[in-house]
Amino acid sequence: MSIAKVRTALEIALHTMTPALATAWENQDFAPTAGTPYQAAHLLPAAPDNSTMGDGHYRERGLMQVSLNYPVDAGSAPAMTRAELIRATFFRGASFTSGGVTTRIPTTPEIGRAVVVDDRWVLPVSIRYFADVYA
Repeated sequence: MSIAKVRTALEIALHTMTPALATAWENQDFAPTAGTPYQAAHLLPAAPDNSTMGDGHYRERGLMQVSLNYPVDAGSAPAMTRAELIRATFFRGASFTSGGVTTRIPTTPEIGRAVVVDDRWVLPVSIRYFADVYA
């Protein structure tokens, strides 16, 4: 259940950013509108960290990948502005809570190299996270 709580906390934070941007969430119907930007969010959990024995504690960790999909030939500025807003929202030290599990952001989100996919210029932003879970 802790992964679901991590996902909820991070997705709420992304969803409530302003200005709003249409979002393709995992395993939900989404039809992009031609010429209109959108973001796609994916949670990529890593192996839990079990640094202690016998106390019911472990650490969920991984990253949330946000792919910013902007029209080709519109320049890089609009997507980079959104990437910087994501960095400002998920800043190093930020925390988000859902269902009693607090998810923390340990590093500044990484802005990757953009690629062209069909009619979109796609800029990836990776948000690393961890959440301490006590059973």
